[in-house]
Amino acid sequence: MTTTTGADLIDLLAGIAPGSPLAALRAQRAQAQENAQLSFAALLEPEAPGSFPLAERYAVALFVAQLHEFRAAEAFYADVLGDEAPALAAVIRDLATQAASRGPVGAYREPGLHSESVLALTWAPDQAATEALGEHLAAALAHAHLLVFRPREASPAALAALIDAGWSADDIVSLSQLVSFLAFQLRAAWGLRIIGGVADEAAPEQTPSRTAEQGTGGQAAPSAALSAESQELITRYPDLSRPDAFTQQGLGWVPWLAPVAEADLSEEQLEALIEPARAKLPYFRLLARDPKALHARTLTDLDIFFNVNDGIGRAERELAATAASRHNGCVFCASVHSAAATRESGNSESVQRLLDEGVGADLGDPVWNAVVSASVSLTNTPLEFGDADVRALREVGLGDAEIIDVVNGAAFFNWANRLMLSIGEPELPAGRSRA
Repeated sequence: MTTTTGADLIDLLAGIAPGSPLAALRAQRAQAQENAQLSFAALLEPEAPGSFPLAERYAVALFVAQLHEFRAAEAFYADVLGDEAPALAAVIRDLATQAASRGPVGAYREPGLHSESVLALTWAPDQAATEALGEHLAAALAHAHLLVFRPREASPAALAALIDAGWSADDIVSLSQLVSFLAFQLRAAWGLRIIGGVADEAAPEQTPSRTAEQGTGGQAAPSAALSAESQELITRYPDLSRPDAFTQQGLGWVPWLAPVAEADLSEEQLEALIEPARAKLPYFRLLARDPKALHARTLTDLDIFFNVNDGIGRAERELAATAASRHNGCVFCASVHSAAATRESGNSESVQRLLDEGVGADLGDPVWNAVVSASVSLTNTPLEFGDADVRALREVGLGDAEIIDVVNGAAFFNWANRLMLSIGEPELPAGRSRA
């Protein structure tokens, strides 16, 4: 089944007319454009959906669009789900109000960041909704809600809840990819929509949505005990040397689910890695459980961050990635991309200030301040990036092609952060102390 009939979905959601100036600018990142669409196909319309059926994929997509309050995306995914499972579409629509919240929030596991924790009550479908959805899909929606609003609280216990509801390791990777991809797709389309001056029909006023009871300070609750079945699939690391806070140091990363063994990688999985050296890295071997999604995601990433023709510089792209990672609470992603921002700019002091003081820090450069501010607005859920953000970027001298690069960089790291946080955690390399 194909729902988009050849149309580029991000262009469709953004209201970009074929042949328009904005379409031409977006086409400058043709590989990213093509592979974002291929990511949609791999995750929402796979040829063999298996035990993660199309109706459940569309249901998750509609639910995530609702949480972001992106009306055009809600309408699209409601139509798709309505064609596949009309009764299910009605149940998902009814969950929007009760599941509404604001993010990114959540408790940090890193001791040096406990003072920045913003605690929120968790959400899951109630008994009546669970009966209508089935336990398998109900668990997926609870997990999607976690990743949308509280990605830094992802944990082995969260994966155990999926396993106990019948989710396999392969399907958990696909679910995490799906929710994380949607976090990118919706932001990329929304950002382009704002750049092009297209209003979202029936968009709500930007006032606080109903949110779970919140408080600041504190730390993540202790991990729940795992069921026997979950213990077979999930690895925990009681003696792991963990980072204390955000850092530019190089960090390692360990998976909670078993990656594909290097010797067992199929030809398709090896091709999905794009770069052969990635076969040594457990993160990419874990994502290789869904090779088509990994292949398209990797090519999207490379074009957004390394195609510097007619756009903003590499340093500012890495800065956008760092700002999104700092705001979402992904210590690993922030370490990699803050170091890259320093390497590309030579401005370690400002980059470190962003890590130490947070996304409100004055970095001493109007362009950098505008890039960080826009990246943070785009990272907020429901979506807050607006005309004021575009004006601020234009006022510091950025053209629309450069603004699209900022949007793409921040949007992509809303994908990357949720993947890194949902299936594993960072560690300090041997011989390094906490900093």
